[in-house]
Amino acid sequence: MFTEFLRDQAFAIAWLSIMAAGWFGWSQEDPRPRLRGVLGAGSVLGILMAVAFGILVWRNWSSSTALEGQYWVFGLVVLAEAVLIGGGCIVLARRKQTRWYGWWIGLCVALHFIPLAWVFGDWSYLGLSAVQVAGLLLMTPTLRRGDYATSRWACSWVAATFLLFALLSAAIFLAKHGYPY
Repeated sequence: MFTEFLRDQAFAIAWLSIMAAGWFGWSQEDPRPRLRGVLGAGSVLGILMAVAFGILVWRNWSSSTALEGQYWVFGLVVLAEAVLIGGGCIVLARRKQTRWYGWWIGLCVALHFIPLAWVFGDWSYLGLSAVQVAGLLLMTPTLRRGDYATSRWACSWVAATFLLFALLSAAIFLAKHGYPY
């Protein structure tokens, strides 16, 4: 993440890390047995990073944020994402295609980073979105041939990209700021 706002960067690292932990957890809905350890390790690493950077968010909460004056825009993006996810899941449920929930929700989450790039003025979110969307689209033919929950691969992909983005952002953050108190 590339931003001048310490709080925003620490928050993004903490948030994406905890999201990675959750997505790694969801990917264990129907995993390949040999991947359980890796998926669990990803969740643990995500939680540890979320705690470390969550503390920085708490300690720097009164610092500047790119959201100042545009919290409502952020809220609209999240609301639109939730409506798109919910509407798509209703369609999937009616078509008896609930195994596609993981892929669909992953796609919606990946796409919501496009407007967030403008909200935060951080163009690295476009890269995250592009990588996530490309991976989800490329795995679609393989997922169509399977009969397992798409969370097996889609949620693993979203989790891994979140964790990698958070790790890269953490390295940039620590090189720039250290671990400020």
